[in-house]
Amino acid sequence: MTHSNAPFLERPAMTRSEVEDLLFLEARLLDEWKLDHWLKLYTPDALYWVPIDEHAPVTSQGAIILDNTLRREERVYHLLHTSFPAQSPRSRLVHVVSNVIVEPRGEDFTASSSQVIYEMRTGDFAQKGIGEITPIVCRVDYLLRRVGDEIRIAEKKVLLINRDTWQGNLTFIL
Repeated sequence: MTHSNAPFLERPAMTRSEVEDLLFLEARLLDEWKLDHWLKLYTPDALYWVPIDEHAPVTSQGAIILDNTLRREERVYHLLHTSFPAQSPRSRLVHVVSNVIVEPRGEDFTASSSQVIYEMRTGDFAQKGIGEITPIVCRVDYLLRRVGDEIRIAEKKVLLINRDTWQGNLTFIL
């Protein structure tokens, strides 16, 4: 019996260059507060989370952030359309993405990157930390999926290096 190498059985490769383009785009959208566009990078069933224990299953732990699609949309709405002290004025952000590694995982792909997110807020003298640049250092693990000709994020897990200690103002999207 011979096996056919029919094209529909082949999984299209996902190159590191393609993944880097996606991660760089995501970083730019977050830096420029184009959060409605950022939402479109995700699959409809995607999870965005910042765990405390990186080895515990999602359902068994508390997390700093644990957003399904509805919660991501709600977070973006609040950041863009409501006023609250922690983002008045809003943070200025610069994401630096490096060390991207891509590997196949079943029908999907995983990607991992090192990221440094620099955050700074302007404001009046009465607000704590105003004008200070705060670095947030993390490894970010992604589960990526091809949807048509595009690559989408099915899961984003942000592993802060200080995830088990006190966190400052994380009222923006990492």
